[in-house]
Amino acid sequence: MKTLADFNFKDKKALIRVDFNVPLDENFNVTDATRIEAAKPTIDKILADGGSVILMSHLGRPKGVEAKYSLKHILSTASEILGVSVKFAENCIGEPAQTAAANLKAGEVLLLENLRFHNEEEAGDVAFSKELASLGDIYVNDAFGTAHRAHASTTIIAQFFPNHKCFGMLLAREIESLNRVLKNSEKPVTAVLGGSKVSSKITVIENILDKVDHMIIGGGMTFTFVKALGGKIGDSICEDDKQELALEILRLAKEKGVQIHIPVDVVAADAFSNDAKTQVVDVNNIPDGWQGLDAGPKSLENFKKVILESKTILWNGPLGVFEMPSFANGTIELGNDIAGATANGAFSLVGGGDSVSAVKQFGLEEKMSYVSTGGGAMLEMLEGRTLPGIAAILD
Repeated sequence: MKTLADFNFKDKKALIRVDFNVPLDENFNVTDATRIEAAKPTIDKILADGGSVILMSHLGRPKGVEAKYSLKHILSTASEILGVSVKFAENCIGEPAQTAAANLKAGEVLLLENLRFHNEEEAGDVAFSKELASLGDIYVNDAFGTAHRAHASTTIIAQFFPNHKCFGMLLAREIESLNRVLKNSEKPVTAVLGGSKVSSKITVIENILDKVDHMIIGGGMTFTFVKALGGKIGDSICEDDKQELALEILRLAKEKGVQIHIPVDVVAADAFSNDAKTQVVDVNNIPDGWQGLDAGPKSLENFKKVILESKTILWNGPLGVFEMPSFANGTIELGNDIAGATANGAFSLVGGGDSVSAVKQFGLEEKMSYVSTGGGAMLEMLEGRTLPGIAAILD
């Protein structure tokens, strides 16, 4: 696996695919700069070597050229974080990009305009990829969030750098962290899978059953399992067509010696609202008109025991509707338990949009071993797929 350490960037132009698809407010201010901060170590290394940096990214889902999706909105934030006055090219190809790249001196950083202003980016167009490639000497992929897409700048471009391509520090850490869970884990290994649907996690469950000792099922998925086992779930969310699948997962887990832990009690509400009336009830006996929106106290005690005895923990998905304070306790308690296990030497990997939002919201980010930057990409790796953006560097 070629990384930055394999190259000296002195007098070289590094063409880096970053993921600067950051949220902006109505005045185009960056509201969460995590992704820009995550790319800083890679950029710093190249500049310290005496090289220069050309950054390429997408922003949003523009249909053609749309001013609101211009990457120039993030220039001041990027300059502030990187500690360098970042230059800007009004296009990612053509004369503006060629001139800006040609004039770039050692120690300087150039940001290209939004790749997705060109349909060729998502189409994986070879000619477009070649034009991007002509801007730099070494290709660095540091965008885990888009590594599962076979786009021009994430995958196709790599063929024009047969011996001069590598992973950036962020992408290398993502791969190492996932491999630490999937291939080189210290036992016991526990996977916590939450969220609303079994269907969205089925391939993940199937792939990791051979790699874990315990699986904690939480969130809305719980009720598909509970109903399949004959429990009364009231008005709780449920995928009726996935009950057979839930029973099959339980059968497979038993066969492989994996212990599945499902909530035994829940915080039920009489409406999907933070102000609803609530009561703690047995998960198998939720009254009609009520729905389970968080894990209950007995469940949390059970989960805590499992988490604190684990040496490797994967967390993907919350235990309840944590966006509402009334139903956030389960997710917070789980997060605190994982933080405790981590402090005691366990390796914890958090990934998937909602879990990442939760650890940030509740101030737990620094207490986890690694928080992944890529939702879809991480899920695909957990499903056992080879990501095209990673394969292109390894090829």
